[in-house]
Amino acid sequence: MLDVLQGFVHELRAAGLPVSMTENLDAMRAVEQIDIADRDLLRAALGATMVKNQRHRAAFETVFDVYFSLFSPAAEDRAALDLPDELFGGIGGDLQGGAGAAGDLTREEIAEMLMRALSRMDLDEMRRLAAAAVSQFAGMEPGRPVGGTYYLYRTLRQLDLDDLSTRMADLGRDRGEVPDDPLGERLALEEYEDRLRKFRQMVEEEIRRRLVADRGVDAMARTLRKPLPEDIDFMHASRDEMLALQRAIQPLTRLLAARLAQRRRRRHHGQLDFRRTVRASMAYGGVPAEPKFRRPHPAKPEIMVVADISGSVASFARFTLQFVHAMATQFSRVRSWVFIDGIDEVTRFFEGNDDISEAVNRVNTEADVVWVDGHSDYGHAFSVFHDRHEREVTRKSTVIFLGDARNNYHASQNWVLQSLQKRARHVYWLNPEPRSYWDSGDSIIAEYAKYCDGVFEVRNLRQLERFIATVAED
Repeated sequence: MLDVLQGFVHELRAAGLPVSMTENLDAMRAVEQIDIADRDLLRAALGATMVKNQRHRAAFETVFDVYFSLFSPAAEDRAALDLPDELFGGIGGDLQGGAGAAGDLTREEIAEMLMRALSRMDLDEMRRLAAAAVSQFAGMEPGRPVGGTYYLYRTLRQLDLDDLSTRMADLGRDRGEVPDDPLGERLALEEYEDRLRKFRQMVEEEIRRRLVADRGVDAMARTLRKPLPEDIDFMHASRDEMLALQRAIQPLTRLLAARLAQRRRRRHHGQLDFRRTVRASMAYGGVPAEPKFRRPHPAKPEIMVVADISGSVASFARFTLQFVHAMATQFSRVRSWVFIDGIDEVTRFFEGNDDISEAVNRVNTEADVVWVDGHSDYGHAFSVFHDRHEREVTRKSTVIFLGDARNNYHASQNWVLQSLQKRARHVYWLNPEPRSYWDSGDSIIAEYAKYCDGVFEVRNLRQLERFIATVAED
């Protein structure tokens, strides 16, 4: 068990979770105090000692399910319930599709048995049937490099859980278990759906158990490993990952804002107040043992964000705009422009709007950013920005450009950044592409970089957070 726990901690770290040595020792002490045969209790104990951020919970759950799959109730059912070998078979038999009783059961027979088990909510029977369904329908083969999702799809397609849900509802009505009133009916139907979800989870656990037994824990952990929300690449995020990013932004900005405000209070002591210091020294016989300082008034930078929202970097611009405006308390003012080949100020969409997501959606649909053909033209957009807004840039302004600098071979007009650098406090550029891609093809980031105080690779929330911390402390 100790080796399994150490491997578990190693995989959590590989997945990005910050598990310290102290937390590792806390987990070992917690495990000593519980019955490790209780899977839910073990999950709760390890989660309480190792997970410090709710955004990391999903990654923890995935790693836990892999590393402790061979200790699950499904893996122990044969010994605990004295089940026949024909139903579960050895691991090899399971992977090859099963034999004996499992092979003799038809889809209709398994579905009928499952109906009865779901009606009684018989968890042991449901686990047996999950194993039988996987053996019969998944078509698992030893060593085949196929993910568990494929096997899950094959199994559930044969069982047709939607049809089972309808049959359960009809059976419940016949038995009088489904009330006639709308609320009672809805609650009863949700209960049936919850039972089917539990069975689906059992099928997933059974498939995962067999894959781990076939390929090994480490191989399956690498296969199922997913990045944490703060490490998801803006440019290649799936729909579900986009939603995870969306949920992570607000808590992250609140935490960062609190940390920056605290740093600002601690960092500045203000100038020495000579008169107060002399008065205080009278209590020490004229010795200035307790210096007094004027109350500091740390200046907050004014932020001007100029973001490319063309298709190649739209996701990056979306999350950066959300993050910057959510951090508005750390800046004296935030103004935003977006461009493709034309440019438009969109600050108005964020002012007085508590829903930043809605503001970003309005940016994407209402901003006037097309000049000719809607293909990126940084040079023209920057020239228009210079003509309209250069005088508004002051020594309090920090100008942040967002984009991959892929200019479709148009003129760069980098003199605009040179002019802005002379007027602004700082000029930064954030690029969502890997550094190895810079200045390849139509990328001209080097032409702009020489007039910036810093060019940063920002591909995820973790990198964006570090950059915003740098700006807010300037």
